[in-house]
Parts: sequence; structure tokens; C-alpha cells
Amino acid sequence: MPGKRTTSWAVALTVLGLLTVAVLGWRLLVASDPSGAAATPTRPASPTPDGKAGAADGKAGAADRTKTPDPAAGSRKPDAPRDPVPALYLGDSLAMENQTVLAGLLEETATLRNAPYSGTTLCDYLRDQDSLLVPPQHRAAALVREVKPEVVVLQFWGNSWGYTPCMDGIAQGSAAYYERYAADARALTKEIERAAAGAGIARPTIVWVLQGPDPMSTDRIQRINALYEKQAAASGDLTADAGAAVSRPGARYTHVQELPCTAYERKHPAYCANGIARLHSADDYLHFCLAPLTKDARPCPKKSPGVLRFSRAIAETVARHVRGV
Repeated sequence: MPGKRTTSWAVALTVLGLLTVAVLGWRLLVASDPSGAAATPTRPASPTPDGKAGAADGKAGAADRTKTPDPAAGSRKPDAPRDPVPALYLGDSLAMENQTVLAGLLEETATLRNAPYSGTTLCDYLRDQDSLLVPPQHRAAALVREVKPEVVVLQFWGNSWGYTPCMDGIAQGSAAYYERYAADARALTKEIERAAAGAGIARPTIVWVLQGPDPMSTDRIQRINALYEKQAAASGDLTADAGAAVSRPGARYTHVQELPCTAYERKHPAYCANGIARLHSADDYLHFCLAPLTKDARPCPKKSPGVLRFSRAIAETVARHVRGV
């Protein structure tokens, strides 16, 4: 009988695991909306740090144009030594949801051209790869030639699924997966370098965004982040540890749904309830936007602590680089 009970438990756990993966896959599919992903990325209209700007529909009312306190402002010098520099933001659904907030935080530092596509991976932005999600004119090399950025921010969680055919069906977390990600990180760096040279501009600095905890695979996220750190070190680029901003201190890779509010969040009740900041919706451990998912991918329309924290970590890294500190 013990053997039968053990077998029953194993079957139950296997079924539970498959159901969890299926639900996550559905949420990624809805967030990605491949049928609409080829729409031209928009530049946020009058972005503000709390994500109020109507970037999703291109409209901003009087309330949207009202300046709100910038949580990154404390790290800025009173008088910026230069005008905002051109910058490029490429990435997946996490970049899609935080693009407006990031643009607001960087308003005095960089003019951000957003070109994220939900569900994507590194190879989707390579020039000669097959992609269902990113059109040729919005691949990395094409946008570097167009925007002529001083900074390129890359935000990729590590997708490998049915809408990333350029990953050739490689199983997420396999040895081939990590080898392919490392190769694509090198290839994307080279394409950005070559495009900059062809456009007659200095090589832009690449900022690799380090990811937050993944409760389904702690080891995978650690290895992806290590890969980004290795690539940045090899090419003289930077990392922004946005994942640490949505992790508990001392437990960098332990997933949490909520954290104690920061001082800024406590002063702004939309981000804080009873001293607690919600990082994820109850049914979504990956994304930080607390608004319901919709068929059409969009910037997050709701003030969400996770979106703000993640974006702020990126903005601070970019701002320090631009200011040379």
C-alpha cells in the first residue's frame, strides 16, 4: 500500500505541475497578443514616473501632464550637465508593461524610444532570425541606425516557447537553452555595435536588466542573470539589477508576492495598503502590473509598486552612466 500511495502522490504532483505551466502559458499568450504585436511601438506622451501618461492610446489629459514626485530624483544633481541623450528600450512583456514609467523616470536623463514586444526573446531582435513578433524595421540593428542611441536597454526574462520560433523549440532550462541564450547575447551585442558603426555614431552602452525571482525555476533565473553579467563584463557594458528591487533583502532569488512599502510608496497610498506593497496579482507571479491582462499588449495603466520598483532600478543605472558617476 505505501507504494501505491507514493505513486498516487507522484501522479497528482505531475498533473498539478502541468496545469500550472498551462495557465502561465495562457497568460503569456494573452499578454503577447501576436496578432497585434507588430503595431508600431509608441513614444509615451508626457510620461510621468507613476505611469499616468496615456501612452497606450497616445492621449494625455491635464491630470496626465501633472508632474508627480520622481522617486529617482534624489540621486540626480540639481543641474544636469547635458541634455537628455537618445536611448533605446527593447524587450518582452515586462518591458511592455513598464515602458511608460521608465520613460518618465528618465525624462531628464534620456529620451527613450520604446520598442518592446510581449513574448519575445533575444533572437527575435536579431536581423536575420525568423520572428513572429518583431517586424524587421523594429529589430535592434534597424532601430540603432534610426534612433542613434547612446544607451540601449535590454529586458528579457528568458522566453522560449511557441511564439519564439527563432529558439528552434529548445526546452527552457535545458543545456541547449543556456548555450543558445549566451550565443544570442553575443550576437545581439555585435549587431548593435555594427549598426552603430554603420550609422557613424559611437558604440552605445548596453544595459542588461537582471531578472526577478521565478518560483518555477530559481536556478534558471540565476543562470540567465549570470549570463547577462558575463556578457556585460566581456563587452564593457552594464547591468541593472531590477530583480533585486522586487526581492526580499537577503533572499535575492526567493519569490514574493508582496513586500513592505518603501518611504515613497507610504506617501502615495495608490502604491501602499496597510504598509504592504503588492508586487503581483494573485494569479500572475511573473508580471508586475496589477491591472487585468487584456488581449492587446499595453503599458501598465495602473499604479503598481512592482512596475515602479523595477523601472526605478533601470533608470538609476542609466542616469548614473549618463552623468558619468
